[in-house]
Amino acid sequence: MATFLTIIIVVGALLAFIAAISALRAGLRLRRARAALEAEIGAEVIRLAGRASKLEGSLAALNARAEMLPVRISSLQQNLATLGVLTGALGTSLRQAQKVLTSAGMKSALAKPVAQLSRSFRNTRS
Repeated sequence: MATFLTIIIVVGALLAFIAAISALRAGLRLRRARAALEAEIGAEVIRLAGRASKLEGSLAALNARAEMLPVRISSLQQNLATLGVLTGALGTSLRQAQKVLTSAGMKSALAKPVAQLSRSFRNTRS
C-alpha cells in the first residue's frame, strides 16, 4: 500500500513539475509578445504623432492662405475650423497615448489580448 501511495505521489509531483514548466514557458512567451507589441505600438504612436504635427502645421498654413483670399468662402472656413479642431484633438490624443505607453507601459490586465494580437500578427506575417 505504501508503494502504491509513493507511486501516486511521484506521478503527481511529475505532473505538477510538467505543468509548472509549461506555465513558465507560456509566461515567457507572453512577456516576449507583450514587449514586441509594446515596441510596435510605441513606434506607431510616435510615427502618427509626427504625422499629426505635420498635419497641424500644414493646416495652419492652409488656414493662413485661406484668410488671404479676397473672396471668403464660409463653408470652407467652417470645414477648416472643424478640421483644425479634429486635428488638434488627434494630436493631443496621440501625444497622451505616447506618454502613457512610454511612462507606464501596458497594464498586465491586457496581457491575454496582447498575446492574442501578437500571435495573430505573427501568423499574418508568415
